[in-house]
Amino acid sequence: ELLHRVPPAAHWAAVGKRTDLRGSWLPDLADQARQERGADAPPWKPEVRKQVDHWFAEEDAGRPRGLLVNCLPHGMPTLMLITHNALEFLVTPGRVTMLGEVDGNRLRRIYTDGRAMPADPDPSFDGYSVGRWADGTLEIESPSLLPQVYLAVSEAVGIPSNGSMTIHERIHLLGQDTLADDLEITAPAILTRTWKTRRLYERSRKQIDEIQEGVCRQGDFREGTDADGNAIYVPANTTDD
Repeated sequence: ELLHRVPPAAHWAAVGKRTDLRGSWLPDLADQARQERGADAPPWKPEVRKQVDHWFAEEDAGRPRGLLVNCLPHGMPTLMLITHNALEFLVTPGRVTMLGEVDGNRLRRIYTDGRAMPADPDPSFDGYSVGRWADGTLEIESPSLLPQVYLAVSEAVGIPSNGSMTIHERIHLLGQDTLADDLEITAPAILTRTWKTRRLYERSRKQIDEIQEGVCRQGDFREGTDADGNAIYVPANTTDD
């Protein structure tokens, strides 16, 4: 029922009083890298840490495993933890929509229309996100994540959640152009306790940093023509230099 209501003018006016999230938000890559290992790393279960150490060793040896090269969505919380691309927030009545350049223009819906969490939402890569505004902070709950979704600390090191992962977020400004996403990630199949971590983003208002189209398989094809002279894409010859 909430999905089909037309927001009244007052609801649109209220959007202008929300935290200003306009512009493109660029991730703090140095801070991401700092949190990959050590005290800030996830509290992996001992048997899971062995897997993590193995994949770090492979990465250090120049044999990184590409977690995110199969065109599947990154999923949550990986989208917020290790993205190297800009994010954009669209704040409208009853919803915050998050856009990203990765994996074919990532789209995440966060419902802020007062709905209750569905009793049994279908599992998905990003989960079912219900949020609310509290003193300028967007608080989000995201359960119902697919067990195949990674909890990743780099593009080469991550472990599938294996089910029952839930995410609580607090997205808020630390300054005019600094955004923090405080995450609490509960993943009982792979973590010994809830992992609390923060990711930082810096705002850019430059046109060069606007969200661009992303097509994850485009590089597997080259420009060509069909028998009628129409412009088409054809599979690239992987043996070409």
